[in-house]
Amino acid sequence: MAREPSAQTGARSWSYRPAVSTGSARTPRVTIVDIARAANVSKGAVSYALNGRPGVSTETRKRILAIAAELGWYPHSAARALSRDSARTVGLVLSRPAATLAVEPFFMELIAGIEAELSARSIGLTLQLVSDVAAEIEVYERWWAERRVDGTLLVDLLVDDPRIAAVEALGMPAVVVGGPEGAGGLSSVGSADEPAMEEVVRYLALLGHRRIGRVAGTEGFLHTVVRTRRFLSVARALGVTSVVVHTDFGRDSSVDATRRLLSAHQPPTAIIYDNDVMAVAGLGVAHEAGLRVPEEVSIISWEDSYFCEAVHPSLTALSRDVTAHGASAARELLRLLQGGEPMHRTLAPARLSVRRSTGPAPFLPGRRLPAG
Repeated sequence: MAREPSAQTGARSWSYRPAVSTGSARTPRVTIVDIARAANVSKGAVSYALNGRPGVSTETRKRILAIAAELGWYPHSAARALSRDSARTVGLVLSRPAATLAVEPFFMELIAGIEAELSARSIGLTLQLVSDVAAEIEVYERWWAERRVDGTLLVDLLVDDPRIAAVEALGMPAVVVGGPEGAGGLSSVGSADEPAMEEVVRYLALLGHRRIGRVAGTEGFLHTVVRTRRFLSVARALGVTSVVVHTDFGRDSSVDATRRLLSAHQPPTAIIYDNDVMAVAGLGVAHEAGLRVPEEVSIISWEDSYFCEAVHPSLTALSRDVTAHGASAARELLRLLQGGEPMHRTLAPARLSVRRSTGPAPFLPGRRLPAG
């Protein structure tokens, strides 16, 4: 039999409201004592079962939960807050400029998926923007010390990311939104970037492109490194000349990067952009220069969105269900909060949606932008 938690162990406080009114002026709340008596178990066993913690068998847990439901139990938020044992909130910290986030559909869709999964369980999402990784770690430390959140989601993993060790040291449940590389002992949920990049490069090579550019995101991000690594290796294997220019994922830096590529002595005949905002900006540069897309230069976006279909020509892009991705990450975090062990989940890979911005490579090099 599980030992009953004492007040010193931070036992969670609960109270219940019967599903059917007794007709009295004040409806009495059902307590864990009532559930324990009905289930013929200790109060500690009831607490373990209701909190999703180890300490009771699967069958006992199911029986306790069924009895709690029959009695019309629900957690009393005020009592729980006093116990400081659960915040019923998870965190998400983003270290990107607010202006970039405001126009990037990926994060809006990701957050929508996370929020949909959490709100269905009456769990809140705390979102905070920071300037750098050091500030982000400080947020985690403060949140955990103050019991502001029960766990967190990590995005934009860095090479040798210090957040992994910091979160592990805190003992905070956390899920990396991305592949397992670099996630350490934390859970991760994401699709593999390598097969998608290989598909894109091979597709362009089959169209005859022998000079391909990549307008990549922030150089320190692990997913940027993973994509660039596969981009260069596949291009080399296919005998394709490749060049990479890094940006901050924003429109202005993409404009500058595109001008640099198209002003080169031998400009690429195809360019792959790390997100839709940058791809649309690159398309604008091509139009301003009088270059025909795709007759003189083909354009591909790594992320798909309504932007890609709203422009002319519509942009070929890698499509994935970002909202479902966010929901999967939220479900994994909820599983950890119920006592689950960390694991890596691989989602369905992105699929290439071919539209009007890609076509056969030109027989002659595309026109270059004038210097300056």
